[in-house]
Amino acid sequence: MVASIAIVGRPNVGKSTLFNRLTRQRHALVHETPGLTRDRREGEADIGFATVRLTDTAGLEEAGAGTIEARMQSQTKAAIADADIVLFVIDVRTGIVPADEIYADLVRSSGKPIVLAANKCEGRSAESGVYEAYALGLGEPVAISAEHNRGMGELAEALEAVCGALGDDQAPEDDEDTASDEDKPIRIAVVGRPNAGKSTLVNALVGDERMITGPEAGITRDSIAIELDWKGRDIRLFDTAGLRRKARVEAGPEKLSVSDALRAIRFAEVVILMIDAQVPFEKQDLQIADLIAQEGRALAIAVNKWDLVRDQKEFLKELEIELERLVPQVRGVPLVPVSALQSKGLGKLMRAVFEVYETWNRRIPTAALNRWLEEAQERHPPPAVRGKRIRLRFMTQPNARPPTFVVFSSRADKLPESYRRYLVQGLRSAFDMTAVPIRLNMRKGSNPYARKRAGT
Repeated sequence: MVASIAIVGRPNVGKSTLFNRLTRQRHALVHETPGLTRDRREGEADIGFATVRLTDTAGLEEAGAGTIEARMQSQTKAAIADADIVLFVIDVRTGIVPADEIYADLVRSSGKPIVLAANKCEGRSAESGVYEAYALGLGEPVAISAEHNRGMGELAEALEAVCGALGDDQAPEDDEDTASDEDKPIRIAVVGRPNAGKSTLVNALVGDERMITGPEAGITRDSIAIELDWKGRDIRLFDTAGLRRKARVEAGPEKLSVSDALRAIRFAEVVILMIDAQVPFEKQDLQIADLIAQEGRALAIAVNKWDLVRDQKEFLKELEIELERLVPQVRGVPLVPVSALQSKGLGKLMRAVFEVYETWNRRIPTAALNRWLEEAQERHPPPAVRGKRIRLRFMTQPNARPPTFVVFSSRADKLPESYRRYLVQGLRSAFDMTAVPIRLNMRKGSNPYARKRAGT
């Protein structure tokens, strides 16, 4: 069993920097603004000869009931309860403050093994802070600098020793990744404008209050990955920050959040675009859909807050017509009404996600493609350019994810864009390839396999 370690401490002590250092990735957002991390972020790290699961948490701080900070603290306490080991981080440059003492008592009361990391120890002025850390009663502090990669070996030894003390039943094991692409989880990103209900949908799918939600826009700041088993299918679900218009994005934390959300789209295989049934197809919704198509991801659209719609049947017809008109670059995108708050429509949404995922991975035999190409040219021949007819000689599919096709022609550069669109729409119709981007590339030349056949 892989041991789990929760990284906790007050805001701005360097928890996310340490998380990135240990996981050897830069997935957790780091900024001088305190309280940037709000939801739990998980990742794997190699500690000595073992693999452990790390959880980055929001900074512990006093908060009034019902506030975002209170919800953040609940997430952190849940992470402590779920962890096998607590990695308590302090800032030695500021020394021990009352908040450190309060939260040291909190983690001590959990009864979990604790490793104390005295962070930001670069420079001689930090030595006194390391000695002060003994007063917390959490054992010997490990002096580190996550930003400058100092003390990481000593920290790994301390964590490895605690892992060994957990016993054979909980000791971390080497985890060899032998899974094939077919066995790996489907990567799904949930994106949309702020306050569209993304985190509420993720919580509904997971069946737990895993993400912080509320009426305030912009609660989610970074892209959080959650492992999920949906009726036997392994999923890696990414909740993302709301995407506002570029002109409205403020510098600092929000800019980092937007960059993280865009990275989640590029990393995903299927993207669920959440739109608000009360204000559907805003300009920003359409721009996000276009971005998803440009990145070559499969797309499904969830129309949230459907429980607030009166004439649902008629309204859905109107939305489907609008979708075909406003998002012509990806025909046939599934439009699924849901109520994330009431957990309604989730089964239909996930069925749509799996269907577009299968289409996104589909490969078409070369023989079937070329039979279709001949029929397409007979129905509608390519236009003549300067009196010379363009002949499309051969077609193949070199890649899927997204489906990518290559057409060979002696005058490939002369083929009008309108005819390319005709071919793309024909492919969609003939091979049922809706809801996914299609890449169609033209290459100059004849059938590239003709010489091979002639030489054999």
